[in-house]
Amino acid sequence: MATFGTLSDRLTETFRNLRTKGKLTPADVDGTVREIRRALLEADVALPVVKEFTAKVRERALGDEVSRALNPAQQVVQIVNEELVAILGGQQRRLQFAKNPPTVIMLAGLQGSGKTTFAGKLAMQLEKDGHTPLLVACDLQRPNAVNQLQVVAERAGAAIYAPEPGNGVGDPVKVARDGVETARRQQHDVVIIDTAGRLGVDQELMTQAADIRRATEPDEVLFVIDAMIGQDAVNTAKAFQDGVDFTGVVLSKLDGDARGGAALSVASVTGRPIIFASTGEGLEDLEVFHPDRMASRILDLGDILTLIEQAQQAFDEEEARKVADKIASEQFTLEDFLEQMQQFKKMGSMKKMLGMLPGMGQMKQQIDEFDEREIDRTEAIIRSMTPGERRNPKVLNGSRRLRIARGSGMTVTDVNQLVQRFDQAAKMMKTVARGGVPSVPGMGPVGGKPGASAKRGNKNAKKKGGSRSGNPAKRAAENAGIAAQAPEATGSGFGLGGAGGAGMPSEADLAELQKMLGKG
Repeated sequence: MATFGTLSDRLTETFRNLRTKGKLTPADVDGTVREIRRALLEADVALPVVKEFTAKVRERALGDEVSRALNPAQQVVQIVNEELVAILGGQQRRLQFAKNPPTVIMLAGLQGSGKTTFAGKLAMQLEKDGHTPLLVACDLQRPNAVNQLQVVAERAGAAIYAPEPGNGVGDPVKVARDGVETARRQQHDVVIIDTAGRLGVDQELMTQAADIRRATEPDEVLFVIDAMIGQDAVNTAKAFQDGVDFTGVVLSKLDGDARGGAALSVASVTGRPIIFASTGEGLEDLEVFHPDRMASRILDLGDILTLIEQAQQAFDEEEARKVADKIASEQFTLEDFLEQMQQFKKMGSMKKMLGMLPGMGQMKQQIDEFDEREIDRTEAIIRSMTPGERRNPKVLNGSRRLRIARGSGMTVTDVNQLVQRFDQAAKMMKTVARGGVPSVPGMGPVGGKPGASAKRGNKNAKKKGGSRSGNPAKRAAENAGIAAQAPEATGSGFGLGGAGGAGMPSEADLAELQKMLGKG
């Protein structure tokens, strides 16, 4: 996640230095806390939050839980993780729905914070969960705000109530009140009210938002804040809390390259939980906010649970079982591979998924350099094949590969590499599906130490070598005895069976060798 990139790098480096110490002294703890303080301040976290956070970390790090731990450095990382979870809100909090529909959700925030886009994202997510949301256009001041919400609603496949053209025309309080009544009449179970914003906090903005709240009595008031806003996030949040009050926070633009201090400040300062995090421009780029998972991402500990949830949403369980059966029975084709790639694309950005894996912060440059379009190129090559070629790549001769290359806008070399990689991947997947250990080309079996068997062989050869006796007669006798006791070789130089004894290939081995050489 780009927003916390700098903070994550600084904290990871601090803990890396800490892990080299077997025992922590008070000076080590003070040095670590000092580095954490600097990292948080550079990330634009509010000063009161930094002071409280570092004080708690220092107090716990100097306590018995660290001094008695088997691995003090890991214990300090655990303490920082727990305190990060605490300032991010502690427990995850979901939307509260009304007992008697419709549930009214009012959005508040400054202009440009992403309220309108979030309205569409929330509507799409609610529809996936079986709800029937209605978007209400109450931002009647900003030019074309109503048109923007109409476009967003259409993309999200949600209904919209927009009786006024906006652009300074219409009463937003009346529209909000009528919108709730319309939802009740048309049996929409959720109403999402998109209110006006300003470039800065002013009395007119607060008065209008407060009037809409009194008129609609919303079940949730969500304060949408730009995660890139920096130190001003705390002042803006306090102003909205005093003027309108809100029940939850939405962090937008978490995919930006800013320092992200807003996320670590707003929940702690306002006492209101962060409910959603917007992680991209697409309507599907919305995550339920989990404080523990976000803390793990910041500390480069990964976020496997979110990755699993995204996979479960994108992948069909029955289809996955069929693919597994095909892999085990050597029936996995390029058509199946194409379907799997399309399901991967449903999960979102590959870079984002890689970033959720533990320790991937150390490979930040490689992830940044990863070309997402590589998947599209691979898809273009496969789509340029005929159904028969996808099912049986062995029929791909030179002319076919040239046709595929021209059809996909790629080169013959690209086609050859894809087919080669597919063959290798299919073999590895088949081995894994049958419970075996896959062999990586040029590396041997995964999990084994390259060269270990050769070293053992040299060691045994030395141990079982000829006698070193100084008496020639005795040495000859001992050497004869060793030769008589030597075990039969279990294989030949061609990797075939060694039934012939004394390292010689059997008749079956020779026949197989002739067959391989085309001399049958």
